Amino acid sequence: MTNSIEEIDNAKALFVIGSNTTEQHPMIGMHMLDAVDKGATLIVADPRQTQIAKFARIHLRQKSGTDVALLNGIMNVIINEGLVDISFVKRRTENFDEFEKIVMGYPPEVAEKITGVPASEIRRVARIYATEKRSMLFYSMGITQHVTGVDNVRSCANLVMLTAHIGQPMTGLNPLRGQNNVQGACDMGALPEVYSGYQKVSDARARRKFEKAWGKKLPAKPGLTLTGMFDSVLDGKIKAMYIMGENPVISDPGAVHVKEALKKLDFLVVQDIFMSDTAQFADVVLPAVSFAEKDGTFTNTERRVQKLRKAIRPMYGAMPDWKIIGEISEKMGYDMGYRATHEIMEEAALLTPAYGGILHHRLDDFGLQWPCPDINHNGTPFLHRKKFTKGLGTFNPIDFVPPAEPADDEYPLILTTGRIYFRYHTATMCGRTSTLKREEPECFVEINHKDAGKLGIKNHSKVRVLSRRGEIVVNALVTDKTPEGIVFIPFHFRDAAVNLITNTAVDPVAKIPEFKVCAVKIVPLVPKPGARQAVPYDKKNDIKILLDLYEESEAEHEG
Repeated sequence: MTNSIEEIDNAKALFVIGSNTTEQHPMIGMHMLDAVDKGATLIVADPRQTQIAKFARIHLRQKSGTDVALLNGIMNVIINEGLVDISFVKRRTENFDEFEKIVMGYPPEVAEKITGVPASEIRRVARIYATEKRSMLFYSMGITQHVTGVDNVRSCANLVMLTAHIGQPMTGLNPLRGQNNVQGACDMGALPEVYSGYQKVSDARARRKFEKAWGKKLPAKPGLTLTGMFDSVLDGKIKAMYIMGENPVISDPGAVHVKEALKKLDFLVVQDIFMSDTAQFADVVLPAVSFAEKDGTFTNTERRVQKLRKAIRPMYGAMPDWKIIGEISEKMGYDMGYRATHEIMEEAALLTPAYGGILHHRLDDFGLQWPCPDINHNGTPFLHRKKFTKGLGTFNPIDFVPPAEPADDEYPLILTTGRIYFRYHTATMCGRTSTLKREEPECFVEINHKDAGKLGIKNHSKVRVLSRRGEIVVNALVTDKTPEGIVFIPFHFRDAAVNLITNTAVDPVAKIPEFKVCAVKIVPLVPKPGARQAVPYDKKNDIKILLDLYEESEAEHEG
């Protein structure tokens, strides 16, 4: 996030695009609802009627994969109606003229044809977002997990620059991270082309700095992305793999492709806190500890580095990740020499300008937000106050590119995937919690009642969902939450792993898979003779089922 979570409370307009915030970032969602209670205008752009969309003053239900067209339509209105912050654009940006030429091709009526969002609503959103000075834009994986993920993010950046909603409190471009230390992992160089602090491996000066600190010659060529690694395994270029705290068998697209790659490896090491689905393929499993058994730091979505304190001793011989890596490194001939996590933090501060003043003893209260360049600095609540990191902010001219796999006669529905409130990621942890399993025991597909009627699908019946890559069997949830022509399946369930059927197409720049758009067809399963028949969709019946479940739960509790 360019800005801070606490700023949300006093914002006047919140534009949330591609984020199911209250279900997947509930703390941030709570701040958004507090702002709404204070009179803020909440605008949500999402094909589904997510939980947060119910609180929105305006809900834009664009077709999956049309975000660039929607954003260009909004910016077209802002330019044509004279709502651009001209002073900001002249002083702090470049390439506006080239950007404007593209955006002029997307008047609201054209954007409506592409996105399905009424032109009147596009105009309404543009006026609210542009004229309210305290406007914050939020996005998550509904924006990034497309073959145009980079284009989507750049379009969001274009919008905040066009209106000068950047570099001030209660504004900004605010991506919401999907897990508790995604930001920290990226900050520390867990990306194929950078060292810590996003210093490029191709930058000779940065490379020399790290070579001097580590006493080793370092490659100038970036490494492979996650999807690129599995492709290289199947091509015979990678023979061994070390997977730490990740479960790609469930989380990656084309899960059959991932399994084939893991089987082909000569040697696979998995380091995790549980025997995950991926660990089942490993030659060696290294038992790591949970968050409660180790010291260190997490960096959250607002760039806040927070201190992690060990609450209990490691159990069953498990070790913290840094110790495991250190011991393996020593056995391979390179002694890292760390005795405790504060020494690692000191090295990070020494080599990473944005973390220069972030040391363990300074994090005892509420942590610090980077950039924090030295020990006299108190951190940075919001970014880009006087200038952008690169100097001038560059407008990117971006045309709409359709998804890689549109619906057709054979596969007439578009599948989008995501998360739900009572499950977390691949359920390696939450799948062991009976309370959460009770709330969402089985996988399901949300399907609009009109599509269900055409296909003869009854509510709570079993259906087969098929794509060009495979099929899964799930329960049908007939609902209006999902618009006609689009179906939704959460990706958390290993017994119906939706990534067996998702498209393996990726963004050409960031190599992010297109989880949000995939052509499918749905076929009702014919029940066996004597099997209980599924009941027709009826809200009253849904309430009765919930009451029956509640009574069963109470009876079990009393027993």
